[in-house]
This record gives sequence, structure tokens and C-alpha cells, in this order.
Amino acid sequence: MQLVCEMPECLKRVALTLSVLSILSSVNCSAAEVAVAEPAGYRLDEYKAPVPATLAGAEVATTQEVAALWEQKAAIFFDVMPRLPKPDNLPKGTIWRDAPRKDIPGSIWLANVGYGEITKETEAYFQAGLAANTAGDKTRKILIYCMTDCWMSWNAAKRAVSWGYTSVIWYPDGANGWERAKHTLTAAIPYAAR
Repeated sequence: MQLVCEMPECLKRVALTLSVLSILSSVNCSAAEVAVAEPAGYRLDEYKAPVPATLAGAEVATTQEVAALWEQKAAIFFDVMPRLPKPDNLPKGTIWRDAPRKDIPGSIWLANVGYGEITKETEAYFQAGLAANTAGDKTRKILIYCMTDCWMSWNAAKRAVSWGYTSVIWYPDGANGWERAKHTLTAAIPYAAR
């Protein structure tokens, strides 16, 4: 094994490395621009991560398109951001306050329905929330969102499609994108199934 390389060969390697680094820095790709493949199933972990640009069976909407739907009242908006439960092991006398949630005005907050695996109770809650707010009409336009780069909304929209909803709109930028566009968010409380 030769440990010392000849000077011209080392200089060639350095020049090649510098050229490659120069090209990569001029491309200036961010993590958000990297294409994420749409999985066959639901996302089961690491929910806060770049999401695909597509969702089979659903329409994907930009903030501008969502604003138009909101202004025209042309879709039913569902926020699927999870809600942290009160811990069972809090010391006696501890005051528990839910983390505040703000969403797009008029949205129905169906908390915890976007996990990759959900309990039968959560599934029933999700189905009841969709059915009650669409009057059982699976052709009604429904818009599902949570936060930017959050798989919860992708999972929830995919589930709605699998249940036969034919006008599902997925808003991947979520409440963050809405707020970045200078639209108002309002305080939310989770939907209570009746």
C-alpha cells in the first residue's frame, strides 16, 4: 500500500473536489425541495418531516387556492393537528393547561386522527366527525390540513380517500402557510362527537 501520493495526482483530486463543491453550492437545494416519494401505506413515525407533493385520490392545494375556497365557503375545513393528552401521572394539585391551538377560522378540529395507526375509537371519532359535518355526503369538498411538513394531514386525507370521500383536498402548508400569507388564525377547540 502506498501512503504518499504524487503531487500532481493529489492536486487533481483537490481540484476535482473543489469543482464538485462549487457545483453543489450553486445548486442551493434545501431539504424542502428534495422530492419525497408517496408511500403505499400511512406514515407511522417522524410525522414532522418533508411530505410528498402528491396524494393519490386527493387534490393538493396551495395557500392561494385554499384562501379562495375559504372565501367562497366552497369546502369544509378539517384541522387534524394532534392534541396532547393530560398525563396520568401528574402530581396531585398540578394545574394542567392544554396547549393552545389556532387554526383557519371555521375549521373543525378533529384531534389525533392523523397518526399512521389509530385506535378503533379514534377511527370512529374521525368517521363521525366527517359524516356529521358533510351531512353524510361523501362528494362534498373537504379540506384537510395541520402544519407545514406534517404527515398527520397526509395520513388523514389518505384515510378519508380510502373511506370513499371523492372530493378530498389536502393542504400541505397547513396553518403555518395560512399564517405566513398574513391570513388570520383563531383559537380552536377539538370537535366533540355527538
